[in-house]
Amino acid sequence: MTDTSTDESQFGTFDSEGNYTPRQIVDADLGGVDIEEAYTSTMVLVEDGQLVEGTVVRVDQDEVLLDIGYKSEGVIPSRELSIRNDVDPNEVVSMGDSIEALVITKEDKEGRLVLSKKRAQYERAWGKIEEIKEAEGMVKGPVIEVVKGGLIIDIGLRGFLPASLVELRRVRDLQPYVGMELEAKILELDKNRNNVVLSRRAWLEETQKEQREAFLDNLKPGEKRTGVVSSVVNFGAFVDLGGMDGLVHVSELSWKHVDHPSSVVTVGDEIEVEVLEVDLDRERISLSLKATQQDPWQEFAGSHRVGELVYGRVTKLVPFGSFVQVGDGIEGLVHISEMSAHHVELPEQVVTPGEELWVKIIDLDLQRRRISLSIKQAAEGGEVAAEYQEHFGAHAYDNEGNYLGEDTASEGQQAWEEYYAEAGEDAPAPGTTEVAEDGTEYEYEYVEEEVEVEIDESSEESASETAEASAEPVEEAAEVPVEETAPETVAEEDAEEA
Repeated sequence: MTDTSTDESQFGTFDSEGNYTPRQIVDADLGGVDIEEAYTSTMVLVEDGQLVEGTVVRVDQDEVLLDIGYKSEGVIPSRELSIRNDVDPNEVVSMGDSIEALVITKEDKEGRLVLSKKRAQYERAWGKIEEIKEAEGMVKGPVIEVVKGGLIIDIGLRGFLPASLVELRRVRDLQPYVGMELEAKILELDKNRNNVVLSRRAWLEETQKEQREAFLDNLKPGEKRTGVVSSVVNFGAFVDLGGMDGLVHVSELSWKHVDHPSSVVTVGDEIEVEVLEVDLDRERISLSLKATQQDPWQEFAGSHRVGELVYGRVTKLVPFGSFVQVGDGIEGLVHISEMSAHHVELPEQVVTPGEELWVKIIDLDLQRRRISLSIKQAAEGGEVAAEYQEHFGAHAYDNEGNYLGEDTASEGQQAWEEYYAEAGEDAPAPGTTEVAEDGTEYEYEYVEEEVEVEIDESSEESASETAEASAEPVEEAAEVPVEETAPETVAEEDAEEA
């Protein structure tokens, strides 16, 4: 039987507790070097924060293993692979790739060497970007994300490009920029806060400076240009003239009062504007939309004159009178002294907002854009403005334009004429109240009775019956003593009602 036992001294020895101590092997090949020392001498030594290079030996969904020549492979968590968020490790590295990483810790709780490709990239990029900023150069990279207030550009680290600095004018929809490669200027660098602020507008301004200067030199005040509304803000609207944006202030959008620019123009509208001012030093262009439109005050003054009657609508009451709109965007003032022939304490005693009525132009000041109107004088009649004559019929005016009224009696006038024709000229008016000597109060009503009459019978009988019925007094149910309702009082009340 062959003895297979092995002399442990051939490989090493164990102490009383079983700990193994390798034997120093000395032969021609090893040159008398200890095996452990030989192994240790070939192993890479690492420290936290050190940059190392290695080969990718495994790619998983949540981590990558990197062989850097250490006693164990280094682990790169997926979050430490790229500056992009939520990436698939297979999209970043492949088996066999040689990459650089930074040592986060030599040994975590699980005894693993933890590395970061992202932080190694940061370290390399910071030095390069600091050199670029010092030289006032430009950086270039793809847009990888839209965040609140702007874009994130991959320039070796996460560069923030504010929305207001993406273009020469503010851009509202940033999503189309994702994936585009943009060039920008570095505005701010803060390594401690890991903060990089970029500006593409600064790059555009520098590259387009000559074009802008040429554009401004060719733009003269008074010119009319066609442009497209690029943005609408509270104080006006910006218009792209094909090379630069100009501002149409809210006061220059319309001859009318404008509550908000969006009520006049919207983004994308093609409009014609007039150049008001070109500021070469600040590269600003002031435009006007209303200057391309006819001045309604000039138009009104050209077609109206003092003394004419115009039709208007009450828009507002003020303590000293009321404003009446007499044209598109044209309002005049009716002073309280011109509201009625009698004394008026408050405008609401005479008119109400929304009421339509005739007024007379008593003063027209085009330079100050003021019109004084009168309700009191309009009631006295006069020449009616031309635009109203056709509406009311040419027959209603004489050769001088004075309003004559309708050529036929109104329905009310016809009714009165028919009443007195049937009841007699001395008949009391319907509604008239009389008190008899015994105190009984009588009120006359106009009651037309239908009387059936044969066609061949006399119409005189029917007419007399109708006349008698129309003037017949109707006795009230309640008797009123003479001293409580005197005839004089009733007469005065009837006069006031009339």
